[in-house]
Amino acid sequence: MTFLSALAMRGNRVPAHRPWPRVVVNAPTWRQAVVGVAAREATLLGLWSDGEAVHLALYADGAPQVLVVSMPCPDRRFPSVAVTHPPALRLERTISDLYGLEPEEAPDRRRWLDHGRWGVRHPLGAPQPAPTTGDTYAFLPAIGAPLHQIPVGPVHAGIIEPGHFRFSCNGEAVVRLEERLGYVHKGIDALMLGAPLDKAARLAGRTSGDSTVAYAMAFARAVEAALGLEPPPRALLLRALMAELERLANHLGDIGAIANDASFSLMHAHCGILREHVLRVAEAAFGHRLMMDRVVPGGTAVDLSPAGAQALPTLIRTIRRRFPELIELYDSTASLQNRTITTGTLKEGLARQYGAGGFVGRASGRAFDARKLPGYPPYGDLTFDMVVRQDGDVDARVWVRVGEIAQSLSLIEQILGRLPAGAIRAEPRPPATGQSGEGLALVEGFRGDVLAWVRLGANDTVARCHLRDPSWFQWPLLEAAIEGNIVADFPLCNKSFNCSYSGHDL
Repeated sequence: MTFLSALAMRGNRVPAHRPWPRVVVNAPTWRQAVVGVAAREATLLGLWSDGEAVHLALYADGAPQVLVVSMPCPDRRFPSVAVTHPPALRLERTISDLYGLEPEEAPDRRRWLDHGRWGVRHPLGAPQPAPTTGDTYAFLPAIGAPLHQIPVGPVHAGIIEPGHFRFSCNGEAVVRLEERLGYVHKGIDALMLGAPLDKAARLAGRTSGDSTVAYAMAFARAVEAALGLEPPPRALLLRALMAELERLANHLGDIGAIANDASFSLMHAHCGILREHVLRVAEAAFGHRLMMDRVVPGGTAVDLSPAGAQALPTLIRTIRRRFPELIELYDSTASLQNRTITTGTLKEGLARQYGAGGFVGRASGRAFDARKLPGYPPYGDLTFDMVVRQDGDVDARVWVRVGEIAQSLSLIEQILGRLPAGAIRAEPRPPATGQSGEGLALVEGFRGDVLAWVRLGANDTVARCHLRDPSWFQWPLLEAAIEGNIVADFPLCNKSFNCSYSGHDL
């Protein structure tokens, strides 16, 4: 019997939760789950609250399913997960900020998303008025001499989202980096409450704009699971086509930006041209450069246009002709290699402990891709390889992206070759009055796995929803990867991770 199977047997299963089981457990069983996660018997996929209970989403490597473990919190407290499993720390602090549920024995009780400017404490739990004067944040100390601190942000030189980075340094060497995020908190969880499905789908797609397809697909799949709804075959392939175009655009942009941060602007310019080509084809194919609001519960909102169908093969040929020349340039430029190889190394053990997904995890030897396992249609019928490297440095994260560009081109060809005729949407059927359904989905975005959990209410509305960006588990790893590197290499390391501020800050 596996660890997850044993946990499932100790709890009461919630029949309305699909496609994977959710079980309600008591505090001792919750603690057993926490100990098992710390012992690497399962990977933490998510930790969130609905205001009345806390929920753990767990995954065992190689398994075809996910288990959600829930514990009611009538006294507004729950046993801390982070006390033995540090990846849960910021998630716990967020639960405390939003809902007022306190993790017992938590190793860090500082507020995370709440910067003291909301005018209220615990807005989704038992709201309490609070001053809006802001608060000071006690950064963790670095012990030793001679050390100095360098504060960076939250406002940065480029047109990027805000985040504060506090460096403790010995000369140019970084001894400790600590991040403070939450500046672009939008209140997604609160906005979802009572929202009709069409509005909720738009909100989901705006959690992190560069991953709008991935978020919209995760939300749609969670709703479809809750309703027992199956999208038409054509819609499933159109979704995958959009997802791979999104992956292409972001990987091309990232590779160019990494080169630019190493002062190699020529490659940045050429990658930018290819990225622009992808975005223009996306607009021709689906009517929007980012394909925002094109994935909806039940299928897709639009079909592939004739102009897009003609432009896609040309896009594939163009990237296959021009991109290898850029990669050869990257690989043969000694000054660029000197900046990326052995810089910002993330060890495999940390990547596995934090359940790092996407190119961050796969560049450090963690072979996980939600398209493969647990898997979702139509990827089970498509052929592609998982690109994995072992070195864990900036260079490895570049090469994972390079390999995934080739795989995405192949996937787009396969999709176009087998795209059937037919409908593109099955209309959602909301639960009857007094009933509710719950759904969970895991979708592979360009950064990694995006988790969506939804509980539906009557009249075609959302009762509760939680969206989890892969950056929740990647931002802390950036702090580890930069240690021992020089301050000047931080932009390079940061861009090679390319964590989302918006997706993290909800």
